[in-house]
Amino acid sequence: MPQSASPFLHMGQPKANSLAIIHLSRDRLQPLYLEEIDGEHDGYAEGAVLNTRFGSFPHSTFIGVPWGSQVRASKVDTGSRGRKPQQKKRKRDGQDEAEPKTTEVDEQSTPAEGEQKAGAKQAVAAASGFVHILAPSPELWTMSLPHRTQVVYTPDYSYILQRIRARPGSKIIEAGAGSGSFTHASARAVYNGVPGATDEGSRLNSIDSGKGQVFSFEFNEPRYQSMCKEISSHKLDDIVRITHRDVYNDGFLVDGQSPNAEAVFLDVPAPWQALPNLVRRRYKVLEDEPTADGQPPAKRQVVDDGYVSPLNPKKSVYLCTFSPCIEQVTRTISTMRQLGWMDIETVDVSNKRINVNREKIGLTVATERGMAQTPVDVDEAVGRLRKIEARVREHQKAIHDPEIEDADAYMRDTYEDPADDSVAEGSSTLPPFMQGRLVTRTEADVRTHTSYLTFAVLPREWTAEDEAAALAKWPCGKENQVIGSLDKNARKQQKRDMLEAKRKKKSANKERKGEKGNKAAEPDQTDGDVATDVSINQQQQQNQSQATELDKESNPQLKRERGSEDATDHGASGHDPKRARLDQS
Repeated sequence: MPQSASPFLHMGQPKANSLAIIHLSRDRLQPLYLEEIDGEHDGYAEGAVLNTRFGSFPHSTFIGVPWGSQVRASKVDTGSRGRKPQQKKRKRDGQDEAEPKTTEVDEQSTPAEGEQKAGAKQAVAAASGFVHILAPSPELWTMSLPHRTQVVYTPDYSYILQRIRARPGSKIIEAGAGSGSFTHASARAVYNGVPGATDEGSRLNSIDSGKGQVFSFEFNEPRYQSMCKEISSHKLDDIVRITHRDVYNDGFLVDGQSPNAEAVFLDVPAPWQALPNLVRRRYKVLEDEPTADGQPPAKRQVVDDGYVSPLNPKKSVYLCTFSPCIEQVTRTISTMRQLGWMDIETVDVSNKRINVNREKIGLTVATERGMAQTPVDVDEAVGRLRKIEARVREHQKAIHDPEIEDADAYMRDTYEDPADDSVAEGSSTLPPFMQGRLVTRTEADVRTHTSYLTFAVLPREWTAEDEAAALAKWPCGKENQVIGSLDKNARKQQKRDMLEAKRKKKSANKERKGEKGNKAAEPDQTDGDVATDVSINQQQQQNQSQATELDKESNPQLKRERGSEDATDHGASGHDPKRARLDQS
């Protein structure tokens, strides 16, 4: 795919005969066309030179450096370029009083005074002064372009391009090029390669190449000439086509061909006068022949077959109008409704830039408070009092301590700075750019052009031929289980089968729930018998254990027999039976 050589689309590196944006300050940008000249130019030995309040910058110092680089000022002789050979005044009658003098060239004269050198003088960096070189972009161009009309600024055109669905490959109609701000932004939005046409004859057919293009129309001839020069110098003429025309009367065709646009932006004083030329088809009124009874002839509308629409017939078209007055908006919307535009909406974009900085005011910043002893706040004052009281107590202890001979020397050795060090403590360890109070405020001077943005959509026209083509591509009537492809009796039978299936499913669920309820009401007999036997055995074992305990308490003979058995067991195991009885007692 061939690529555009425009610096707005492919940055590359700064080179001769190309555009660069010089960043002087935050809100001061200057466009510069770089020139590479061998030898003296305009009196400068260094060639072409840019003079600013920050110094002089030969163009050779900008060429070849990376975008965003800081370029230092150079030592340029700006005084000798104004010196010219002295000539005597001519007499009033037009005759010379004497031959003009010629000054001799001094050996120590500057290159501008002496003979011209073959090459440009090498630039020498100055002690101070610098600027930054930036790559061109629609945003930077909007801030630095020469104003010929009111400018569509970045907050507006970014929202407009999103609402009209501008994307790579789109074709946009722009009426009212003006200063070219929206033209550059839309060219970047639709760019997906150049059409690739080299000669003028094939360029007429490049409209249908599938590449994104911007068709711009301008009524004012001086502005049209300026726009043509800018687009050509920015190498955007493969994407942007500018036409000098009155769109109110002559329409939006390009060399008699339809641009097949799918997005339209109207920045004109009376958009309602241009809207009749943005329709898909136009009708003309015909009068019938007069009748014999003297009645006026009947009028009828027929389609004008000779009309060529500038809109894409296969897609919906998105429109935006840029109007500063609400009266313009009301008339435009009224015309839109008459011509079939839909989804009409008016928007006002209010843009504000918020500046964020840190204020270093008062005693909160250690580097700014100097020798001030006043505390910043109550916490610092209380902390200072606590430290002073602690040192007083320590000094009193040192005075009454017999081991310390000199209390003052002890305090100096213990505390290196016996003075109040609250100021030192208040000094922050944060870097300087994080010190101070964080403050945000809106920008005082906002560079914008407030207008009402009216958006609308013109749907695609759907004819009987389109319906037949869609039916041939996606045929209907061969699908299964689709109600629309069945007759009335089949649909009724399908409904009966569906209801019968639901009825059977519901009855089956009821029967299943009834069986579960019967099983829960009648417990299993085998499980009941087993549970009864287990409970009887447990009761018998409990009764036997209680009877044995009663026998032990009531029969002393049984106690002695059990005691002798225990003694025998202990003796056999090596234990003393007497000691065992004592332990039991």
